[in-house]
Amino acid sequence: MKLDVLISTMGCDGIERVVAMNLPRVRNVGYVVSWQMPDTDLPTTIPDELLRDDIAVDIIGSRGLSKNRNNAIRLSTADICLIADDDLKYTPDGLISVIETFEKNPDVDVATFRFSGADNKWYADHEFDLSKPEKGYYPTSFEIAFRREKIAGKVTFNEMLGLGAPLLHSGEEAVFIRQALCRGLNCRYFPITITRHEGLTTGLRELSPGAIMASGAYFSIAYPVTGLLRLPLFAWRNYRCGRTKLFPAMYHLFKGYIYGKQNFNSDGTIKARL
Repeated sequence: MKLDVLISTMGCDGIERVVAMNLPRVRNVGYVVSWQMPDTDLPTTIPDELLRDDIAVDIIGSRGLSKNRNNAIRLSTADICLIADDDLKYTPDGLISVIETFEKNPDVDVATFRFSGADNKWYADHEFDLSKPEKGYYPTSFEIAFRREKIAGKVTFNEMLGLGAPLLHSGEEAVFIRQALCRGLNCRYFPITITRHEGLTTGLRELSPGAIMASGAYFSIAYPVTGLLRLPLFAWRNYRCGRTKLFPAMYHLFKGYIYGKQNFNSDGTIKARL
């Protein structure tokens, strides 16, 4: 069984961060680097450190993290794909553990794992079905791995969500998992640490208006009946944590909720335009 680590990056600074990852050579592991360079006047020379037989670099001219991730999925040829960012640290043991998890669990289509780092993110110490997640759990994009043949052509990252999207600057991970569940895929969390991330992820930083709107849009998808009732509680909790101001949060949550109702289907896909 082979694993592709799908690394999304953007710009000259981004590709240098990929170099700094010092990607380990591991048997049956390859790396697909989707490198967004939307300004065609900038140099697009692939660094010598990435000219390896286990690394493929694809240069594209788009913007948006979800578009970048979808491009990397299209380029993969491995049995298993692992979503990655350009500022992670991998070890051979961590990557091998991803392969072994799928080998030991042939019925699992999508798996989420753990990462270590400054976030000190809470995790359950036991496995669980992602259709019934533990309270307080949320997926981070680079914790997600999946069987490529189960995802290809069926589940994608919503390109109206995530960094670089026009309005909604987060939430793509949760919607990806929701799409997979709506397709009947077996999605499961495993308490296995697979990588390290220094600094804070988006989930623990001060919330931007785009991130708050994305949460409102997700509530419109995941909770079509009770979504509106959940908005004040979400705003209050994040206000109490010092991540946002209360009334601006309510405004952006409601705005995102309406946007989600107008643009997304219940499975998180984008509505067709007539």
